Amino acid sequence: MTSRPVLVVQHQDDCPPAWFGTWIEAAGVVLDLRRPYRGDVLPADLAGHAGLLVLGGSMNATDEQATPWLGPTKELVRAAVAGGVPVLGICLGHQIVADALGGGVAVNPAGTQRGLLAVDWSEAAAADPVFAARPARVAHWNDDVVLAPPPAATVLATAPGGEVQALRFADRAWGIQSHPEVDEVVLATWAEEDGVDVADFLAAFAAERDALLAAWRPVATAFARLCVSRPS
Repeated sequence: MTSRPVLVVQHQDDCPPAWFGTWIEAAGVVLDLRRPYRGDVLPADLAGHAGLLVLGGSMNATDEQATPWLGPTKELVRAAVAGGVPVLGICLGHQIVADALGGGVAVNPAGTQRGLLAVDWSEAAAADPVFAARPARVAHWNDDVVLAPPPAATVLATAPGGEVQALRFADRAWGIQSHPEVDEVVLATWAEEDGVDVADFLAAFAAERDALLAAWRPVATAFARLCVSRPS
């Protein structure tokens, strides 16, 4: 295993690294999981870390007053991009990275995205170091989206409605709007908390579970390998 862990920023209890954490660890990378909402302190820099994984959450990516650790997280994102440290943001994390690098995040004008949706990959994704596997389907659960990617970003995928689905922000920085990390337990928890009926969503997810896991594991593994191969 690499001697340096990947720093994981988790924003709430019901948004864990889940399958992505399992896959990254299986690829030989230790996770340094920080929960700042519980009082965990984020490091001042990433000198002791091989990568940065920023997870999802129900909060707004731009409201640093309500969620005070967003500012320090964005500083780490900018430091990672400047220093060539691999970064991956998932859902809220994707929005945090976009905002940190000068993009625009807002409520999706088309409304909430919730369900198992298709992924429309761009030609650029075929040669991308992380998303080259180009999985066909993924779970969505979000209200906000990246409406304006940062100037240097490359769009790798869009959702069925045309919303930005995956971005390469820089040579070693990525984000994905959806939730490739979740399982049925996480989805059911969100449904209970939000008071919504997602029986059809859960049934579709269960029916495709093995295919989803097989399709998305290479993405997590590719990210982990970039972290492992980063020079000390």
